[in-house]
Amino acid sequence: MRCPYCSSTESQVKDSRPTEDDTAIRRRRVCSDCGGRFTTFERVQLRELTVAKKSGKRVPFDRDKLTRSVQTALRKRDVDPERVERMITGIVRQLESRGEGDIPSGEIGMLVMDGLKQIDEVAYVRFASVYKDFQKAEDFEGFLHEIGNAEE
Repeated sequence: MRCPYCSSTESQVKDSRPTEDDTAIRRRRVCSDCGGRFTTFERVQLRELTVAKKSGKRVPFDRDKLTRSVQTALRKRDVDPERVERMITGIVRQLESRGEGDIPSGEIGMLVMDGLKQIDEVAYVRFASVYKDFQKAEDFEGFLHEIGNAEE
């Protein structure tokens, strides 16, 4: 594991424990060269996934990119981080259990929207505005009207 401070590959594990939902192992490490402390997570990966973009390009699935997108939508929202982690883990498990290695990017976006809708409405609308590429205020109005009608 490369140290995030000095890029050394020499580190020692000082503490290991499972995460609360038992889907990963959290390891506290200390760099042998600079003494920096950092945390790593080890997760089970059932299969290699590839994201099929709208442009036709294929890229490896990146859980960290998914996490960053969700955290951006949730910025300044009071949401339990463990709940968010469970949602992300659930999305990844759904994708891995599909039986196919290629996942359309639109399917990932819809899974994230479904998850955010259950967690926080504001984050749901924020994510939708990027995912659906809102260009004008009317796009927001139409979307809010659409979800308002769906709840009735």
